[in-house]
Amino acid sequence: QVQLVESGGGLVQAGGSLRLSCAASGSISSINRMGWYRQTPGKQRELVSTITSGGVTNYADSVKGRFTISRDSAKNTVYLQMNSLKPEDTAVYYCNAFRTYGGYHYWGQGTQVTVSS
Repeated sequence: QVQLVESGGGLVQAGGSLRLSCAASGSISSINRMGWYRQTPGKQRELVSTITSGGVTNYADSVKGRFTISRDSAKNTVYLQMNSLKPEDTAVYYCNAFRTYGGYHYWGQGTQVTVSS
C-alpha cells in the first residue's frame, strides 16, 4: 500500500503562484511514476503532470511553460510549482502514484486550488 498526503492548495489571484506538495509513504519502491491530476465539478479528472522514477516529465498542453513538476527522492515527495495561474486552473488537485505491475493507481485526498480573476 502507498499513502499520499497533499498540501499547498489555497486561494490566489490570477497571475500568482502556488506550490503543491505530495508526501508518499508505504511501499514506495513499487511506484514507477507519480504526478498530479485535477478535477472540476461535472468534469472528468484530467492529467496535469507526471514524473517517472527515472525523472522523465510530462505536462498537459494547458500548463506547459507555467507548471513545473519535481521530486525529492530523499523525502519521497513530489512538488508541483504553479506559476502564472489562471482562473481556469481552479480545481481540486489530486496526487497520483502509479505502479506499473498490475497497473494500479493510488490517490491522495485532494487539495483545492482556487484562482480568482
